[in-house]
Amino acid sequence: MSTPEERILAWVYLSRVVLGPCAPLAALIDAVGVIEAARAVREHDLPDALRGPTEARRDADRVADDLAAIVRLGGRVVTPDDPEWPAWRMLGLTRLIDDPDGSAPLVLWVRGAASLTACTERAVAVVGTRCASGYGAHATTELAGDLAARGWTVVSGAAYGIDAIAHRAALAVGGTTVAVLACGLDRPYPLQHARLLAEIAETGLVVSEYPPGITAHRHHFLARNRLIAGLADAVLVTEAGVRSGARNTVKWGRRLGRPTLAVPGPITSALSVGCHRMIREGEAVLVTDVEEVISEAGPLRLDDVGSQGSGTHRTKRN
Repeated sequence: MSTPEERILAWVYLSRVVLGPCAPLAALIDAVGVIEAARAVREHDLPDALRGPTEARRDADRVADDLAAIVRLGGRVVTPDDPEWPAWRMLGLTRLIDDPDGSAPLVLWVRGAASLTACTERAVAVVGTRCASGYGAHATTELAGDLAARGWTVVSGAAYGIDAIAHRAALAVGGTTVAVLACGLDRPYPLQHARLLAEIAETGLVVSEYPPGITAHRHHFLARNRLIAGLADAVLVTEAGVRSGARNTVKWGRRLGRPTLAVPGPITSALSVGCHRMIREGEAVLVTDVEEVISEAGPLRLDDVGSQGSGTHRTKRN
């Protein structure tokens, strides 16, 4: 029988091997357990679907270095074996087995003393353009600040623009905020937000599925968006242009059964075209104040999670 320490070592090893979502590996772990899955990867005893995703890094055993790095940062690794693991939040992702980019993370690297499950008990993801206008900044500050003041956690990606504004609005009212990164926690991105991330970690959490030392790449951001949506009760877009990455987060929110919301802007503003399109095409519900956001957001009850996976939509919201 494996010990907790052996299981942690196996989880951390596999986290570096695949660097992100890997549905075939998640299926293997479910079938044989994490210890046996790690052994199979090391010894190349794998089905064809896993040979490619594990080929490049299966011999890179940096478990001790990764664990030492996260400790130096004042963080920890949270695995599906831990009580802190947000299991019901991740449930929707575990069911997206047909999407290679949609599986649950193997582990979550976490910086901050707060509990991950507690921080995401009632949460709204607030996302939008990296080039926020004065209007977008005002709307985001009002909505994110009001949500945080009412005890809702604000989840975002710590990027320029709307993300950073949402985090700062939550901090300004003494609320809780969670930043989800597309890189290792020791490689803050953007670098100019290193201080902001440190402030977030003081009362909230900074989270990533990538081990220490990993720099951000474009596909990491797309994968990161599913976690932003998954850790929240709803996805709120406060300002977005026609090609904003926020639409990708909305896509994940819809796939996971989360309410997706958008704030309208001036009809003359190119920075609100994305919000208007999502509203017009039925991808997002129009909201203008915190009461409307909370009414749509929930909270989602634990006894309703199962209905999402069965194809029904009987979610009950308070």
